[in-house]
Amino acid sequence: MFDHFAWSVLATPLLVVLGAHLMIDRLRPEAALRVFAWSAAVAAAASTVTLLLFAVKALVEVPAIAALGGLSAEAVVADTAHVPWVSWVSLAWVVLAAPMVAWRWHGRRAAVRAARGAVEGLESRGDLVTVADDRVAAFALPGLPRRIVVTTGMLEVLDERQRGALIAHERAHLAGDHHRLVWITRLAATAHPALWPVARQVAYLVERVADESAAAELGDRRHVARAIGVAALAAKADRGPLGTLMALGPAPGTVPRRVSALMAPRPRLNWPAVLLVLLAVGTVVWTGECARDFQELLELASTHAR
Repeated sequence: MFDHFAWSVLATPLLVVLGAHLMIDRLRPEAALRVFAWSAAVAAAASTVTLLLFAVKALVEVPAIAALGGLSAEAVVADTAHVPWVSWVSLAWVVLAAPMVAWRWHGRRAAVRAARGAVEGLESRGDLVTVADDRVAAFALPGLPRRIVVTTGMLEVLDERQRGALIAHERAHLAGDHHRLVWITRLAATAHPALWPVARQVAYLVERVADESAAAELGDRRHVARAIGVAALAAKADRGPLGTLMALGPAPGTVPRRVSALMAPRPRLNWPAVLLVLLAVGTVVWTGECARDFQELLELASTHAR
């Protein structure tokens, strides 16, 4: 079974990271965003299932536990005798990763509830909520009803057209469920730390997609680029009552990189993304094979115990 561990847990996540690194500036950002996010999620899910199977195998390698199930511990151990560490590493991985994923999941839900409580009762115009605060900040708040939160400090530093670019950008985040994609990849990276580079790329790509959406709505890419630059230069780094709320927004990415991308011709390729899709499908199939092999191993262990 070790070949399943090597492919699903070791090779596939690293190939997803490598593929995303090579493709990020060659794909249209809309395609790259969703393919990267879901490829990471699928790779993490497949590796987690494989790790769970090996974690169970580690438990069955204990003679007392194997005897409870009428199995031969020796037969189970023999399957990976050349790599005796793999089952126990898998068990340790699962034990450490499970509470981390749960902690991040519940932390996210608590942050959203706190943010909604903080803006509840504030005056709004449609989906726009204005917060009286001198700091320069704006973000999209997921959930129902969806809200765009902007400080008076942000509104003061932008002219009317730049405000339009800002609102269009934040609405694109809500329309595209960008918060969901960011947090899917963060959970995937929590389960499999090798995927953190992809999580950071997804956080950058949601900003790129929102930038492009705003540029399409306003019909002026240069104007959106200027709005991004003005807002970034005026933003303050200090945190206060809005700190929790601002933490909900996707990472801003590298502002010069976003501005440079808006000033350059848009990538036109989508087809290379198929490679990551095929990789994700392949690891799911391979994980299914791992489950079948594990079932056969248990059957063999049951036969040896008689």
